[in-house]
Amino acid sequence: YRDDDDINDVASMAGVNLNEESARIMATNSDLVGTQIQSCKDEPFLAAIPLHKRILETAKKLGITDVPAEVVTFISHATQNRLRTVIEKVTVITQHRMESYKDDEWYEQATDVRSQLKFFEQLERLEKQRKDEQEREILLKAAKSRSRQEDPEQARLKQKAKEMQQQELAQMRQRDANLTALAAIGPRKKRKLDSPGLLTIGGEGLAVSGGGQAGVGTPSSRQYARQKITRVNLRDFIFYMEQERETSRSLLLYRALLK
Repeated sequence: YRDDDDINDVASMAGVNLNEESARIMATNSDLVGTQIQSCKDEPFLAAIPLHKRILETAKKLGITDVPAEVVTFISHATQNRLRTVIEKVTVITQHRMESYKDDEWYEQATDVRSQLKFFEQLERLEKQRKDEQEREILLKAAKSRSRQEDPEQARLKQKAKEMQQQELAQMRQRDANLTALAAIGPRKKRKLDSPGLLTIGGEGLAVSGGGQAGVGTPSSRQYARQKITRVNLRDFIFYMEQERETSRSLLLYRALLK
């Protein structure tokens, strides 16, 4: 029969000898016994001397004459943490703005503003072309008229028709000259680097094969990984400041909106 202490001793019930395990651990980590471990040097994010001077100037207004160095370090770390938080949030906003849902199967296009603008631009172009044709016909009729008593308006129309004919003639001559020059130069030959199978990276030709391997025209074969760049603009910062409680009604936001 076992006592209550033996029954509650889980280590002994599992067949584990704590003394042997402690001796084995001490033997394994014997090189670490007696070793003093120190933390890394605390590097401030901001320059300590200008920051301390700025804090003292603000503290003197409140009647504080002495500010210890620990306060400067704490404010420096707080600034670093705050800046990291702002950059992370603005980066997420920029990534959401740059996302495209055109190829997503769960989304369908409801409106296409770009196509609508192109349609309206085409309508305006056709309307302008129709008005130009009407004005041209009026000018041509005025130029062909041979009335003996001409009013000043008729003379102005004839002069304008004459200028229009001279302008059209100059455009035709310029077009013929351009076609003649292109015919003399001959067809444009594509350069070797302009072919679809080549890329230019760092001044070297990078040939991309169908198998997905890249061979560089140098003795050492290297692969270049294109780094994705996230560009944050002022609109992303404005959106961030509008969402934050601390900056949603700040003067900085109003100044940013005025830019």
